Amino acid sequence: MPATNQPVSIRQLSPYRRGFLASGLGIALFSSAVFGTSGSFAKALLEAGWSPGAAVTARLTGAALILAVPAVPALRGRWHQLRANWITIVLFGLIGVAACQLFYFNAVARLSVGVALLLEYLAPVIIVLWLWAASRRGPRALTLGGTLLSLAGLVLVLDLTGTVKVDLIGVLWGMAAAVCLAMYFFITAKENDSLPPIVLASGGLLVGAAAMWLAGATGLLPMAFSTADTRLGPWVTPWWVPVGGLIVLGTVLAYVSGIRAARALGSKVASFVSLTEVLFAVVWAWLLLGELPGAIQLLGGVLIIGGVILVRLDELRAPAVAAGTIPGTTPARRPAAAKVASPLGHANDVEPVP
Repeated sequence: MPATNQPVSIRQLSPYRRGFLASGLGIALFSSAVFGTSGSFAKALLEAGWSPGAAVTARLTGAALILAVPAVPALRGRWHQLRANWITIVLFGLIGVAACQLFYFNAVARLSVGVALLLEYLAPVIIVLWLWAASRRGPRALTLGGTLLSLAGLVLVLDLTGTVKVDLIGVLWGMAAAVCLAMYFFITAKENDSLPPIVLASGGLLVGAAAMWLAGATGLLPMAFSTADTRLGPWVTPWWVPVGGLIVLGTVLAYVSGIRAARALGSKVASFVSLTEVLFAVVWAWLLLGELPGAIQLLGGVLIIGGVILVRLDELRAPAVAAGTIPGTTPARRPAAAKVASPLGHANDVEPVP
């Protein structure tokens, strides 16, 4: 591989490195596919009598216990890393995990899975608008165009003039999930190399699970579990099937594969590929729940994703031009501004759980 102090193009990479990037892309797509199952599994539980709080609690608890197994050896006895990063872990667990999932599951209870996830994916647009208002400096043309395109898509997704009215409360839950996701990006935007990604994920899940159990025990959050059978596509399944799918597929495998993909591609490129989660979520909801957004909503979804892609392209272009490298390579000298992760990137290569 060429020396890191020279600009690197894809053609200059060794066959091994090119294969590594290609495998990373496949893993990233797999991560998006399994992440996309969470809404369908959750809705199957909600329709069987589970409350959103109970579904979130089961997901966080099971995933936290499983991920704790690789997280402990990843620390290598350096428990001081937890003390040094406890604020990040707690905020990640409360906002990026517990609140974000709870709001998303509440949206899923009232809306189709695809619409709920599209609302949550307005988080990058919220970040752009917030930074615009806070700094009083307008975004670049590509970012502004992407933001306007996404807002136009939102209007179509809500289908305000359509015959089928979208539940307003569900929309508010979805927007609340988007706000939590935007807050997560701000919280974890600062690069942190002292805490292994799997430890942050496991710690955040443990904090989120503890918060959910506490809220349920104090009566602040309704907790309704059910052992009734659930329906997934043409199959009637025991309750533990969607619970297991939510934990193992929608969380554990999604996290592990997401971390692996981010290490191969770089966190920004991996998060860019993760936009395919919306497509996978719609397909899973169609196959497992018989849900499919209306034509006007699908068009709105295309506009939202297209707008987010423009924002992500604008973000990816600036560091690449400044550093003179492709994503995933490290030049010897980087501008000081490039050392701070963007709010739209995934710090520590950890993705939020949708």
